[in-house]
Amino acid sequence: MCFQAKSRRGEAGLTLVELIVTVAILAILASAAIPLTRLEAKRIKERELRYDLWQMRDGIDHYKDAAERNAFMTKVDSYNYPPDLQTLVDGVDVQGKKVRFLRRIPVDPMTGKDDWGMRSMQDDPNSDSWGGQNVFDVYSKSDGTALDGTKYNTW
Repeated sequence: MCFQAKSRRGEAGLTLVELIVTVAILAILASAAIPLTRLEAKRIKERELRYDLWQMRDGIDHYKDAAERNAFMTKVDSYNYPPDLQTLVDGVDVQGKKVRFLRRIPVDPMTGKDDWGMRSMQDDPNSDSWGGQNVFDVYSKSDGTALDGTKYNTW
């Protein structure tokens, strides 16, 4: 009986080798999780960027559609596009009612600012400077590269 009591006491704890192996395995798993969380964070920002661009372009399209149905007057050289993004937020008067096309100008998740690149109908399609006549399209001012290899400012 005395022999069995001694062996049970010896098996009660972890050896130093087992503890080192366990810590090493946990460190390897943790180091593998860090790149995955960074990748997921980038994927979330890209999804937000796509949604923000879609939302602003949809607002621009709705503004143009309403202007072409003569719901309100626009400048002759504007091609019925809004003069700026703030006009989509502030809205226009349509038959005595204020119609807004955006709730707010979203913040670019890649730059952290609500400063977007804009193109007018009169600008070159690949231009990175806005002529200021109207807002035909918006894009991110980020020079970063997406997970699919494209540049954010080309989306």
